[in-house]
Amino acid sequence: MRKRSLDPLAVKALALDLDGTVLNPGKALSERTLKALRGCRERGLELLMVTGRAVEAAEKYRAAMDARGPMVYFNGAVVADMPGGAVLSATLLDMEAVKFCVGLSRSMGVYYQVFLPGSLQEPRQRLIAERWCAEAEMYLDHTGIRAEICDIGEAIAAPGLKGCIKSMFLAEAEAQDRIRARLTERFGGSLYVARTLRNFLEIMNPRVSKGAGLRIALDRRGLMPGEAIAFGDEESDLPMFVAAGFSAAPANAREAVRQAADLIVPSNAEDGVAAFLEETFLR
Repeated sequence: MRKRSLDPLAVKALALDLDGTVLNPGKALSERTLKALRGCRERGLELLMVTGRAVEAAEKYRAAMDARGPMVYFNGAVVADMPGGAVLSATLLDMEAVKFCVGLSRSMGVYYQVFLPGSLQEPRQRLIAERWCAEAEMYLDHTGIRAEICDIGEAIAAPGLKGCIKSMFLAEAEAQDRIRARLTERFGGSLYVARTLRNFLEIMNPRVSKGAGLRIALDRRGLMPGEAIAFGDEESDLPMFVAAGFSAAPANAREAVRQAADLIVPSNAEDGVAAFLEETFLR
């Protein structure tokens, strides 16, 4: 595949994946990365998070870089205007898929959780699961979000609830393969199914992608997709590579992502995104 060239003068926005890309292995924004991002913002570039994280789980990073305007969460299922949090777009997963996944979780003994949309009375998304276990604890440590323990089947039967934002299994590779096979057998290709982190398998509406979310967020900012550089490391980042005018992957990215990127930068442990921004925009 022919790689695209970069015209720095045409760039107006940086579309930033968090985990594995701008965050270091300790899940932190290093001082060097923060300085580079703030420097780009001061020079007129818009900072646009495009993350699989929930709004709540990404907020400390958004606040640290003082990024404002439409941001992409849940791998594109939600676009929210920050810092206020108004939801600009939500693409929900049909409850039939959630019911099927609940059954898989129970029969396989695999941890499963669901993000339900907020309401006018309570805009914060609600995370639910059926048991507290090591996987729930790990997700809490990773995101700061504690799952509410309840019967998912009863919760999703609530009147007026039209769908969920995202559901996910936390499981090892072998179990993920079995789950994917069962989902394909039941739904064919009519679901969004993507591995994000090593043991995260996410299921969402098939119209959801980081590329679709990025296009919505850029349109709300009055920008064209080609005016953005996309940075990412996982398979869920590939659609925004297509949507953006240029793409860059850190050296720690998956092989398929490195192959698809226009440019490879140093790893997230080496502040690779910051190094690229310093060289390209801050000299």
